[in-house]
Amino acid sequence: MVIGTGFGMSNALTIAISVSLAFLFGYALTTVPLLRAEVPLSHAAAIALASDTVSITSMEIVDNLVIVGVPGALEAGLDSVLFWGTLALSLGVAFVVTVPVNRELLRRGKGHAAIHRIHDARREASAYSWPEDGMPWE
Repeated sequence: MVIGTGFGMSNALTIAISVSLAFLFGYALTTVPLLRAEVPLSHAAAIALASDTVSITSMEIVDNLVIVGVPGALEAGLDSVLFWGTLALSLGVAFVVTVPVNRELLRRGKGHAAIHRIHDARREASAYSWPEDGMPWE
């Protein structure tokens, strides 16, 4: 939102950039630690897609609905309390909505539960030699 607003882009382009970056950074925040744990890129990417898509999608839907729903928020400039207040409100509401989504995914063994299974399996795998001072994720 800050990029689109700062450069005076259209509302549609601002939202598209915001959503695109949310997915990019969301997937990256999952993929990078997996790569550090020596999970192959193809597997790490698949895990990130499987574990984060529902969470990021629900967060982005709620986040953008709140921003679009606040009159004048998309037209407000970066120097406006309305812009920053709406952004904070939208992220707060999206967080509150997304926490139960993530809890349900974990309860069902989906989402980040899949990542925990990967880490557990990597710890138990005898085919890999790890440094004596512990596992890379510890």
